[in-house]
Amino acid sequence: MAYSPFDLTGKVALITGGNSGIGLGMARAIAEAGADIAIWGTNAAKNAAAKADLESTGGRILALECDVGDEAAVEASFARTLETMGRVDGCFANAGVSGRSGGKPFTEMTSEEWHRVTRVNLDGAFYTFRTAAKYMVSNQIEGVLVGTASLAAVEAAPRSEHYAATKGGMISMVRAMSAEFARYGIRSHSILPGWIETNMTANAVATVGFQTKVLPRVPMRRWGTGDDFGGIAVYLMSSASRYHTGDTFVIDGGYSLF
Repeated sequence: MAYSPFDLTGKVALITGGNSGIGLGMARAIAEAGADIAIWGTNAAKNAAAKADLESTGGRILALECDVGDEAAVEASFARTLETMGRVDGCFANAGVSGRSGGKPFTEMTSEEWHRVTRVNLDGAFYTFRTAAKYMVSNQIEGVLVGTASLAAVEAAPRSEHYAATKGGMISMVRAMSAEFARYGIRSHSILPGWIETNMTANAVATVGFQTKVLPRVPMRRWGTGDDFGGIAVYLMSSASRYHTGDTFVIDGGYSLF
């Protein structure tokens, strides 16, 4: 007999940036565990492809175009998600953008570049979590709020200070939420990926420098993939984690240890 707490039948997970990479890997595993899925993304073609992929699991799948850095768009998309899916039990704030410093030092970073990254990675997470938390508290949903941070939050990320700041902020926000909302049965966690091969990192990991200097530092001797985040997503969505909150999960193949 299967361990029943990992059966997510009847639950709904919302995953921002769920149309590729880590977000899609989490969505796929949660769907295969029986939950229905809502994904938000800004690219219509990628949304459609992800929806078709996830529909093979047999569950209900909703894909919406949403720029999480737009407060009104987040509110409207959450309302539409509830209208279509009926509920939200887990909210994964996974949408994010990388820095575009072009190798320039921090002293030459423009305000526009700083705000481009913080708008999505930090403001977007705030808008998403605030909307989900308000819904869960009001409707007595003992759900989970999960943010995708990064090793950049805890290890030096020179010339990417704006990205690092957003991911450090994600960890701090999630820890604060875990204490504030635990009384309602709402759990909060952050996930810190290491070097994961996604559309965002594809150009970097393909370079000779990364292949010869970074990959050898990964004890598992491979880049991570989006599917490597499926197990933690299912666990956090499930009742198996009902007494577990405020954690920071490092999933990096051992990179930060070596």
